[in-house]
Amino acid sequence: MFTLTRPDGYQLSTDPDRIDLDLVHRWLSTDAYWALGRDRETVARAFAGSVGFGAYRPGDGRQVAVARVVTDRATFAWLCDVYVDPAERGRGLGTWLAGAARDHLAGLGVHRIVLATADAHGVYAKVGFTPVEPDLWMKWAPPVSQVTGKEQSTASPLTVEA
Repeated sequence: MFTLTRPDGYQLSTDPDRIDLDLVHRWLSTDAYWALGRDRETVARAFAGSVGFGAYRPGDGRQVAVARVVTDRATFAWLCDVYVDPAERGRGLGTWLAGAARDHLAGLGVHRIVLATADAHGVYAKVGFTPVEPDLWMKWAPPVSQVTGKEQSTASPLTVEA
């Protein structure tokens, strides 16, 4: 487990028992453009399979921010679900979370961390994140049905031939 305390008393921890999943679910599913409507079970599974970073307020220890890292803990990581409680914004907590996650992962030997953001480029640039080359990275995502609003798989199932 990793913990860090800022001079102003905010504490960061990767202790999964400190992450308030009900609070994180509420933040993500109601206020984070990338996770609107995400159900609590999905949030719980995502955090169970990732390294969660929580930021906690001095004094009462209330969770005020979160970040999640999907990683192999050796070569690669994806920083995602970075969220700061609106009442705590403007204190540099998002940048602090991103920088602490970067430093923690670098200590494990991870030297490639990616993230996606529509509106917080400046937050991440402060700790060294830069745009990626558009012709280098690719993605796959299933199309969404216009009728049901659910993802539709168009890929053929994998088969093994003997």
